[in-house]
Amino acid sequence: QVQLVESGGGLVQPGGSLRLSCAASGIIFSIYTMGWYRQAPGKQRELVATFTSGGVTNYTYSVKGRFTISRDNAKNTVYLQMNSLKPEDTAVYYCNAWNPRSRRNYWGQGTQVTVSS
Repeated sequence: QVQLVESGGGLVQPGGSLRLSCAASGIIFSIYTMGWYRQAPGKQRELVATFTSGGVTNYTYSVKGRFTISRDNAKNTVYLQMNSLKPEDTAVYYCNAWNPRSRRNYWGQGTQVTVSS
């Protein structure tokens, strides 16, 4: 059974920082592209950042320079360090695991991030 369990969300003031974690089980973590997506109220889910098995990272333009995705294959965990947070970063953040060969795709349950003063 595949599980992706996010943690680290919460309420933070504008300009603050949060670190999200996603612990994976039931997959061969090292061969998956791991990613973070987010969905704000009334909006579609959007890609935030991805980290391929080959070490390539990709970020949506609005978070470049502020967010950093990283992964620890020994711990089967992917992280999202979020700095200089803005109110528009408020959303539910979802962890994603995607195998580009098998096309298997898995989602976590999401963690709420709220940026507000």
